[in-house]
Amino acid sequence: MEFEAVIGLEVHSQLKTKTKLFSSSNNDFGEEPNSNVSVVDLGLPGALPVINDKAVDLAILASLSTDCKINTKSTFARKHYFYPDLPKGYQISQYDEPLASNGTIIIQDINGKDKIVRINRIHMEEDAGKLIHDISDKFSMVDLNRAGVPLIEIVSEPDLSTADEAVSYLKKLRNILIYADVSDCNMEEGNFRCDANISIRRAGETELGIRAEIKNINSFKFVKKAIEYEILRQSKLISNGEKVVQETRLFNSNSNKTFSMRTKEEAHDYRYFPDPDLKPLILTCERIDLLRNSSFQSYNKKLTTYTVDYKLSKDDSEILLSNKALSKFFDDTLLVIKEPKLACKWIITEIIKHINLDSFVLEVENFANFLLVLKDGKINNNSGKELLEKICTSNDDIELLIDSMDLKQESSEDLLKEIIEQVLQNNPDEKQRLLDGEVKLISFFMGKVMKETKGKGNPGIIIAIIKKEFNIS
Repeated sequence: MEFEAVIGLEVHSQLKTKTKLFSSSNNDFGEEPNSNVSVVDLGLPGALPVINDKAVDLAILASLSTDCKINTKSTFARKHYFYPDLPKGYQISQYDEPLASNGTIIIQDINGKDKIVRINRIHMEEDAGKLIHDISDKFSMVDLNRAGVPLIEIVSEPDLSTADEAVSYLKKLRNILIYADVSDCNMEEGNFRCDANISIRRAGETELGIRAEIKNINSFKFVKKAIEYEILRQSKLISNGEKVVQETRLFNSNSNKTFSMRTKEEAHDYRYFPDPDLKPLILTCERIDLLRNSSFQSYNKKLTTYTVDYKLSKDDSEILLSNKALSKFFDDTLLVIKEPKLACKWIITEIIKHINLDSFVLEVENFANFLLVLKDGKINNNSGKELLEKICTSNDDIELLIDSMDLKQESSEDLLKEIIEQVLQNNPDEKQRLLDGEVKLISFFMGKVMKETKGKGNPGIIIAIIKKEFNIS
């Protein structure tokens, strides 16, 4: 019996604000427990929430970046449940009137074709606190620093079919939010985490099966393993004539299995009702357009620019766009030197190692000079790596460094011919095999010549000489 999975994801992403969603408490990760907590976060009597405008703007940018329709009116509701890390006894969220809806994200399916994943909604909400279980053997500790932290929840339609597609969707969404500067999406700090809703049905059926929700998965690796296990678990149950129970489950990363946490709540279990302390959030078209028309450019439009206008591969483009600083460095470089493919090559292989370090001081103009000496053949790739390693942390003058480090490429045909002839004499067996047509040995001789020139030989000239010597076209 063949089954197919139906998967929908709910992603919580923390917004990059200095303060919390409804209070002036600091929104800093890693502070002393319970040091960033106010009377609003605690829900003390008489304390009133005030919406954080910066958080609203970031939520709008996230919605624009995922091609969502932004609703000019949205409302906040109280979502009631009782847990030790929720001091108010309810969470302020959005329910029937979310900030945005009807968006799309395009991923690659298992056949490498574009697949549209629909976004049902994006809504704003505050985070709960955090329970800490590993400090005491007798008690669980409560840290409320996270209580009130601003989140957006991005809810997809059940358009995903495999664990790999789910991971692809999450990676794409994470890149989109990072590029829009909406969130750091640091999974280790818990500010990008996922709930996965999974059901299965017999292949060819259209009716959805009973779903299980796996809560708070915080790595791509665990998302893949959790979904794969859950598909297998549900398939076995149905094959054995048993029923899948609608429930909330957790993933154990040690056993790579999910286990039951509680029966799944429905919306009525949370007793949603409009928060009486918060007016509806009214967004003017002017405010939305101002954000849309500022320096904002969506991830998808930028990806099109890179792949269509600059003729970069999609993979290389997505690496550039996975880091805001990286893509900005690339864009700024092209303002100085119009060599998109050459710039991309060195940025995604070498600059990427340094750009987020405090020691990175390389200026765009100097990097453009570096590309220019490469293009002009003054240095080769091996010397280029050595030179770039130096200038990333010094920003020294390129021409002076080439001289002081003795990196100038050797392009003299007469000298290279002498070296090649000596290498051929020293390796008669390999020379004969090349004469017999074993073309791959060109790489062998290239390595030998480069060693003799201490890595400074011009590869293009070396290959041309060898090919001419052996009549290889």
